Amino acid sequence: MGTVISITSGKGGTGKTSITGGVAGSLALIGKQVLCIDMDIGLRNLDISLGLNDRALMDFSDVALARCPLARAVVEHPTLKGLSLLTAPMTMPPSLTPDKVRDLLDATRTMYDYILIDSPAGLGAGFRLANCGADRVLVVATNDTSSLRDAQRTVAQLDHIKQVHLVMNRIQTKLLRRLRTTIDDAMDSAGLPLIGVVPEDPQVILCANLGLPLTTRGQKGAALACWNIAQRLEGNRVPIMRIR
Repeated sequence: MGTVISITSGKGGTGKTSITGGVAGSLALIGKQVLCIDMDIGLRNLDISLGLNDRALMDFSDVALARCPLARAVVEHPTLKGLSLLTAPMTMPPSLTPDKVRDLLDATRTMYDYILIDSPAGLGAGFRLANCGADRVLVVATNDTSSLRDAQRTVAQLDHIKQVHLVMNRIQTKLLRRLRTTIDDAMDSAGLPLIGVVPEDPQVILCANLGLPLTTRGQKGAALACWNIAQRLEGNRVPIMRIR
């Protein structure tokens, strides 16, 4: 049975979508069958991060509400074998309930090794849908105070999830020194164990603009950090990246 992992945060702009795409691509590269579900209803961008811009015609609500089969709605990546996308609707259908989303996720578990959900920002209805059927959650935060405070608030809404880990994203060592803070301080603030540290990397924006998955840029910078997170999800012991 596949594992459903939600990538979330309370604050927008932390880089949830790029982390989702980077980790998903890395899992596919090691031979896993991976389905990405964009649940950022109305603001979907995961297709861009995966290099699948506007290829999806149907969305996850069409499947959850039995308007089309899963196989018809899923878009397979043309070059990354094993990586697929189920995109988000532009508006929230009134009949879309957590029970229907859980049924959808149960169906995907029989077909994929990992199902990665790109959760919307905030703690509203979209957040609840994205996390209602998750087995694990990765909370993405940057090292600014407001992001860490929002991460704390997010964690408080996830008490039904047994495995919740922190991803520190867009880290710059010069800024850490200037703020006189450390990754350990961030972990203490968020109250979560750490699963990955991702450096600030211009390749993230460049890849999105070119319609290329982050994994195509080789194992360095943010791409390497996402590869390391994928390895840890697999249960492998990998040192936390040092940000220079």
